[in-house]
Amino acid sequence: MVLIKSQRDTLLAPLQSVSGIVERRHTLPILSNVLLEKKGERLTLLATDIEIQITTVTEGATGDGDGAVTVGARKLQEILRSLPDTAEISLLLEDKRLQVRAGKSRFSLQTLPADDFPRMTLTESDTRQFQMTQKDFRQLLGKTQYSMAAQDVRYYLNGLLLLVDGKELRAVATDGHRLAYASVAIDTELPRQELILPRKTVLELNRLLVDSDEPLNITLAPNQVRFAFGSVVLVSKLIDGKFPDYERVVPASLRNHMTIDRQTLMQGMQRAAILTNEKFRGIRVVLGDNSLKLIAANAEQEEAQEEIEVNYSGETIDVGFNVGYLLDVLNNVHTDEVQWSFNDASSSALITVPGNDRFKYVIMPMRI
Repeated sequence: MVLIKSQRDTLLAPLQSVSGIVERRHTLPILSNVLLEKKGERLTLLATDIEIQITTVTEGATGDGDGAVTVGARKLQEILRSLPDTAEISLLLEDKRLQVRAGKSRFSLQTLPADDFPRMTLTESDTRQFQMTQKDFRQLLGKTQYSMAAQDVRYYLNGLLLLVDGKELRAVATDGHRLAYASVAIDTELPRQELILPRKTVLELNRLLVDSDEPLNITLAPNQVRFAFGSVVLVSKLIDGKFPDYERVVPASLRNHMTIDRQTLMQGMQRAAILTNEKFRGIRVVLGDNSLKLIAANAEQEEAQEEIEVNYSGETIDVGFNVGYLLDVLNNVHTDEVQWSFNDASSSALITVPGNDRFKYVIMPMRI
């Protein structure tokens, strides 16, 4: 039976949307598969890793009757990618195998029953919903996600805090060495609620969302969250834990302030970073009268020094930082200038955007 007949891109684009979460090796073999479900000309694709589920729908798939099957997501994606853009694809179900045909190419793939595929359903009771643009939410993630921990034993740091409060949505991420905070106004007034998105969910949303004014619908449940945008629905479990009190981490009063061109600072740091110690990536920041020096050295006793003219007349400061952490923030905050505030060499520094209190980046010093 010809289950699906369609143009290559009609199949490939939605498959790429869902297959990002598929694990290559999984204890449950079916989780390496994607569920293909056809009803009329409507084709639904679904992938899950038990923690996250992504569903997308595409129109324009013809074929004989309706049906559903699960097949290896990565293999099907690689086959479709390797075929010509204009290829006409046929998927046939024969003896528990999926035959993929295009021109004179033939592929036979193993399948597993669609009925065995696990599905996540969003708890519909006690939910709250709001809408914003895809661009606003993607920018919120972009300003904070680089500060998430990757494999910290404090599992709640391997994710991003989303906090709704009234008509404001805040995002906070920290790995214990630095903290990024950003906020955006929303149209719906909501009671205060905190949720921690898993790292994988954040990275997947950043990949799938586009910088457009297209709507993004967010539904909050007690232990799940749903994001619906375009033809995609992503449902994710939440990390169960207590996120650190970020308001205590952000320094309340700092004495010394410097405003500097972001691009100039970033380029100076990129050059100095070439000669940092590969493991520790430490850079000295020496701030004096109208002068900022960036000094790096490594185990081979090589040294780099960059000097930038700045408008500064505060105390002389000589402090070390991880240059990777500084470049992360400079790469992700797209403003002309940044403000850098210090107390002394032993306390955290604060990077902000002049005239904008919706972004804060706290970075702890390091000994060099």
